[in-house]
Amino acid sequence: MAMINLLPWREERRKELQKQFLSVTVLSVFMVALILVAVHLQVARAIGVQNSRNEYLKREIVKVEAQIKEINNLARERKRLQDRIDIIQQLQRNRPEIVHLFDEIARVLPDGVYLTKLTQKGHDLDIEGVAQSNARVSAFMRNLDSSPWLTKPTLKIIESEKKAAADGARSFKLNVKQVTNVNVKKGG
Repeated sequence: MAMINLLPWREERRKELQKQFLSVTVLSVFMVALILVAVHLQVARAIGVQNSRNEYLKREIVKVEAQIKEINNLARERKRLQDRIDIIQQLQRNRPEIVHLFDEIARVLPDGVYLTKLTQKGHDLDIEGVAQSNARVSAFMRNLDSSPWLTKPTLKIIESEKKAAADGARSFKLNVKQVTNVNVKKGG
């Protein structure tokens, strides 16, 4: 039988397989590195896009907060102006009340009764005066009670006048409440 030495062939084959393995390994490492770089770039781009979106949202939030402050300031200003308008309208509505009050007092004041002092605190009126008799004071209180502008007359004091005790004059103090928002016909 003939002797054939296959060792160099096997050795060359082994070297060839090692070269192929080394090239596949280097190529695989290169491909993995390339994929990792591509993934890193994609993630970095996504992070950059998200950061730019976040910055845009922060700028818009600052703008909206400024608008909210402006709206709140306008709302406070509007409320302040509305309060002033309400006060002015109330004063306009109440302006003729004093005229009606004095007119009504003149209408309900009977003969023989004279007023010496009239004090108003809110809607309460304190009236002081002199009457020729107790009956005149009673008539005055009935007239006040039947008035659409005045209500709830309360007599506090009635006493004889020291100066004119001989003719029966009486000084009196009474309290009456003023009615607001009265719907009274003109001339009546």
